[in-house]
Amino acid sequence: MPAFTLYGAPGTTNTDRVRLTLAEGGFTDYELVHLDLHKGEQKSEEHKRRHPWGKIPVVVFPDGFTLYESRAICKYLCKKYAIPLLPRASDAEATALLEQAESVEAAYFAAPAGTISFEKFAKSKFFGLSADEAAVSKALGTLESFFDVVAALLRERSYMAGNDFTVVDLYYIPSIQKLIACGYGHVVFSREAVGDWWERCINRPAVQRIVAVEKETALEADR
Repeated sequence: MPAFTLYGAPGTTNTDRVRLTLAEGGFTDYELVHLDLHKGEQKSEEHKRRHPWGKIPVVVFPDGFTLYESRAICKYLCKKYAIPLLPRASDAEATALLEQAESVEAAYFAAPAGTISFEKFAKSKFFGLSADEAAVSKALGTLESFFDVVAALLRERSYMAGNDFTVVDLYYIPSIQKLIACGYGHVVFSREAVGDWWERCINRPAVQRIVAVEKETALEADR
Protein backbone atom coordinates (compact mmCIF):
# COMPACT_ATOMS: atom_id res chain seq x y z
CA MET A 1 0.00 0.00 0.00
CA PRO A 2 1.37 3.47 -0.88
CA ALA A 3 2.12 5.88 1.96
CA PHE A 4 -0.67 8.20 0.79
CA THR A 5 -2.75 9.20 -2.22
CA LEU A 6 -2.32 12.55 -3.96
CA TYR A 7 -5.40 13.76 -5.82
CA GLY A 8 -4.55 16.39 -8.41
CA ALA A 9 -3.77 17.20 -12.00
CA PRO A 10 -0.12 17.10 -13.12
CA GLY A 11 0.80 20.29 -14.93
CA THR A 12 -1.32 22.50 -12.71
CA THR A 13 0.43 24.96 -10.44
CA ASN A 14 -0.79 23.69 -7.09
CA THR A 15 -0.40 19.99 -7.82
CA ASP A 16 3.10 20.51 -9.16
CA ARG A 17 4.18 22.31 -5.99
CA VAL A 18 3.50 19.09 -4.12
CA ARG A 19 5.14 16.89 -6.76
CA LEU A 20 8.26 19.07 -6.72
CA THR A 21 8.45 18.85 -2.94
CA LEU A 22 8.25 15.07 -3.06
CA ALA A 23 10.83 14.93 -5.85
CA GLU A 24 13.24 16.99 -3.77
CA GLY A 25 12.96 14.35 -1.07
CA GLY A 26 13.31 11.50 -3.56
CA PHE A 27 9.96 10.29 -2.28
CA THR A 28 8.02 8.05 -4.68
CA ASP A 29 5.92 5.89 -2.35
CA TYR A 30 2.57 7.49 -3.14
CA GLU A 31 -0.29 7.08 -5.58
CA LEU A 32 -1.17 9.95 -7.89
CA VAL A 33 -4.84 10.03 -8.85
CA HIS A 34 -5.35 12.35 -11.81
CA LEU A 35 -8.59 14.32 -11.65
CA ASP A 36 -9.74 15.49 -15.08
CA LEU A 37 -10.39 19.23 -14.82
CA HIS A 38 -11.96 19.28 -18.28
CA LYS A 39 -14.69 17.00 -16.92
CA GLY A 40 -14.98 18.86 -13.63
CA GLU A 41 -14.01 15.82 -11.58
CA GLN A 42 -12.64 18.11 -8.86
CA LYS A 43 -16.20 19.35 -8.32
CA SER A 44 -17.71 15.90 -7.85
CA GLU A 45 -19.47 15.12 -4.59
CA GLU A 46 -16.89 12.40 -3.94
CA HIS A 47 -14.01 14.87 -4.20
CA LYS A 48 -15.82 17.54 -2.20
CA ARG A 49 -15.73 15.12 0.71
CA ARG A 50 -11.93 15.48 0.49
CA HIS A 51 -11.84 19.20 -0.30
CA PRO A 52 -15.04 21.10 0.56
CA TRP A 53 -14.32 23.79 -2.05
CA GLY A 54 -13.77 21.23 -4.80
CA LYS A 55 -10.15 22.17 -5.50
CA ILE A 56 -6.85 20.35 -5.96
CA PRO A 57 -4.53 19.01 -4.65
CA VAL A 58 -5.51 16.84 -1.70
CA VAL A 59 -3.51 14.17 0.10
CA VAL A 60 -5.27 11.28 1.86
CA PHE A 61 -3.45 8.86 4.16
CA PRO A 62 -4.50 5.25 4.85
CA ASP A 63 -5.62 6.19 8.37
CA GLY A 64 -8.02 8.75 6.88
CA PHE A 65 -5.98 11.88 7.60
CA THR A 66 -6.77 14.31 4.78
CA LEU A 67 -5.05 17.61 3.97
CA TYR A 68 -5.74 20.18 1.27
CA GLU A 69 -4.12 23.47 0.17
CA SER A 70 -0.80 22.99 -1.61
CA ARG A 71 1.42 25.07 0.68
CA ALA A 72 0.12 23.33 3.80
CA ILE A 73 0.63 19.96 2.11
CA CYS A 74 4.20 20.79 1.10
CA LYS A 75 5.22 21.83 4.60
CA TYR A 76 3.51 18.84 6.20
CA LEU A 77 5.24 16.40 3.84
CA CYS A 78 8.60 18.03 4.54
CA LYS A 79 8.09 17.52 8.27
CA LYS A 80 6.64 14.02 8.01
CA TYR A 81 9.26 12.63 5.64
CA ALA A 82 12.25 14.79 6.64
CA ILE A 83 12.49 16.45 3.22
CA PRO A 84 15.24 19.05 3.74
CA LEU A 85 13.37 22.14 2.59
CA LEU A 86 12.61 23.70 5.98
CA PRO A 87 14.87 25.27 8.61
CA ARG A 88 15.58 23.36 11.79
CA ALA A 89 12.68 23.76 14.20
CA SER A 90 15.10 25.08 16.81
CA ASP A 91 16.22 27.94 14.52
CA ALA A 92 13.58 30.53 15.34
CA GLU A 93 15.09 33.25 13.14
CA ALA A 94 15.38 31.08 10.03
CA THR A 95 11.84 29.80 10.58
CA ALA A 96 10.55 33.35 10.90
CA LEU A 97 12.31 34.37 7.68
CA LEU A 98 10.79 31.39 5.88
CA GLU A 99 7.31 32.32 7.13
CA GLN A 100 7.94 35.90 6.04
CA ALA A 101 8.94 34.70 2.57
CA GLU A 102 5.82 32.51 2.45
CA SER A 103 3.66 35.53 3.21
CA VAL A 104 5.38 37.57 0.50
CA GLU A 105 4.75 34.88 -2.12
CA ALA A 106 1.12 34.44 -1.13
CA ALA A 107 0.32 38.14 -0.69
CA TYR A 108 2.21 39.82 -3.55
CA PHE A 109 2.99 37.21 -6.21
CA ALA A 110 0.41 34.42 -6.31
CA ALA A 111 -2.65 36.47 -7.32
CA PRO A 112 -1.19 38.40 -10.29
CA ALA A 113 0.72 35.34 -11.51
CA GLY A 114 -2.46 33.30 -11.21
CA THR A 115 -4.44 35.92 -13.12
CA ILE A 116 -2.05 35.75 -16.07
CA SER A 117 -2.00 31.96 -16.02
CA PHE A 118 -5.79 31.81 -15.94
CA GLU A 119 -6.38 34.46 -18.58
CA LYS A 120 -3.67 33.41 -21.04
CA PHE A 121 -3.59 29.63 -20.47
CA ALA A 122 -6.54 28.12 -18.61
CA LYS A 123 -9.30 30.18 -20.26
CA SER A 124 -8.47 28.99 -23.76
CA LYS A 125 -7.36 25.47 -22.81
CA PHE A 126 -10.29 24.57 -20.55
CA PHE A 127 -13.10 26.93 -21.55
CA GLY A 128 -12.37 28.10 -25.10
CA LEU A 129 -12.58 31.73 -24.01
CA SER A 130 -10.47 34.77 -24.88
CA ALA A 131 -8.25 36.47 -22.32
CA ASP A 132 -9.27 39.67 -20.55
CA GLU A 133 -6.31 41.72 -21.72
CA ALA A 134 -7.02 44.55 -19.28
CA ALA A 135 -6.78 42.10 -16.38
CA VAL A 136 -3.55 40.69 -17.84
CA SER A 137 -2.04 44.16 -18.20
CA LYS A 138 -2.89 45.08 -14.61
CA ALA A 139 -1.47 41.79 -13.28
CA LEU A 140 1.68 42.22 -15.36
CA GLY A 141 2.25 45.68 -13.90
CA THR A 142 1.91 44.26 -10.40
CA LEU A 143 4.45 41.53 -11.19
CA GLU A 144 6.90 44.05 -12.65
CA SER A 145 6.79 46.01 -9.40
CA PHE A 146 7.05 42.83 -7.36
CA PHE A 147 10.15 41.60 -9.14
CA ASP A 148 11.79 45.02 -8.89
CA VAL A 149 11.71 44.61 -5.11
CA VAL A 150 12.70 40.92 -5.26
CA ALA A 151 15.67 41.72 -7.49
CA ALA A 152 17.08 44.02 -4.79
CA LEU A 153 16.56 41.34 -2.14
CA LEU A 154 18.20 38.64 -4.24
CA ARG A 155 21.33 40.72 -4.63
CA GLU A 156 21.86 40.11 -0.92
CA ARG A 157 20.90 36.44 -0.70
CA SER A 158 20.68 33.37 -2.91
CA TYR A 159 17.08 32.32 -2.31
CA MET A 160 13.76 33.77 -1.24
CA ALA A 161 14.12 33.00 2.48
CA GLY A 162 17.91 33.29 2.81
CA ASN A 163 20.92 31.49 1.40
CA ASP A 164 19.36 28.01 1.46
CA PHE A 165 16.89 26.61 -1.07
CA THR A 166 13.59 26.07 0.75
CA VAL A 167 10.03 25.05 0.11
CA VAL A 168 9.19 28.71 -0.57
CA ASP A 169 11.36 28.71 -3.69
CA LEU A 170 9.42 25.66 -4.88
CA TYR A 171 6.16 27.57 -4.49
CA TYR A 172 7.24 29.90 -7.28
CA ILE A 173 8.46 27.36 -9.80
CA PRO A 174 5.17 26.15 -11.38
CA SER A 175 3.77 29.68 -11.59
CA ILE A 176 6.90 31.07 -13.23
CA GLN A 177 6.92 28.17 -15.68
CA LYS A 178 3.40 29.22 -16.68
CA LEU A 179 4.46 32.86 -17.04
CA ILE A 180 7.31 31.80 -19.32
CA ALA A 181 5.01 29.53 -21.36
CA CYS A 182 2.56 32.42 -21.76
CA GLY A 183 5.30 34.71 -23.08
CA TYR A 184 6.03 36.74 -19.95
CA GLY A 185 9.41 35.36 -19.00
CA HIS A 186 10.89 38.84 -19.26
CA VAL A 187 9.59 39.67 -15.78
CA VAL A 188 12.19 37.19 -14.52
CA PHE A 189 14.98 37.33 -17.08
CA SER A 190 15.16 41.11 -17.42
CA ARG A 191 16.38 41.32 -13.81
CA GLU A 192 19.80 39.71 -13.44
CA ALA A 193 19.49 38.71 -9.78
CA VAL A 194 16.04 37.19 -10.38
CA GLY A 195 17.22 35.39 -13.50
CA ASP A 196 20.20 33.96 -11.62
CA TRP A 197 17.91 32.77 -8.81
CA TRP A 198 15.63 31.11 -11.39
CA GLU A 199 18.54 29.29 -12.98
CA ARG A 200 19.62 27.97 -9.59
CA CYS A 201 16.07 26.71 -8.97
CA ILE A 202 15.20 25.25 -12.35
CA ASN A 203 18.51 23.40 -12.71
CA ARG A 204 18.14 21.42 -9.52
CA PRO A 205 18.09 17.68 -10.41
CA ALA A 206 14.72 17.04 -8.74
CA VAL A 207 13.12 19.98 -10.54
CA GLN A 208 14.57 18.81 -13.84
CA ARG A 209 13.07 15.35 -13.31
CA ILE A 210 9.57 16.81 -12.90
CA VAL A 211 10.07 19.16 -15.86
CA ALA A 212 11.15 16.21 -18.03
CA VAL A 213 8.04 14.25 -17.05
CA GLU A 214 5.82 17.24 -17.87
CA LYS A 215 7.42 17.64 -21.30
CA GLU A 216 6.91 13.95 -22.09
CA THR A 217 3.29 14.11 -20.91
CA ALA A 218 2.66 17.15 -23.10
CA LEU A 219 4.17 15.41 -26.12
CA GLU A 220 1.99 12.35 -25.58
CA ALA A 221 -1.09 14.56 -25.28
CA ASP A 222 -0.28 16.15 -28.65
CA ARG A 223 0.13 12.84 -30.48
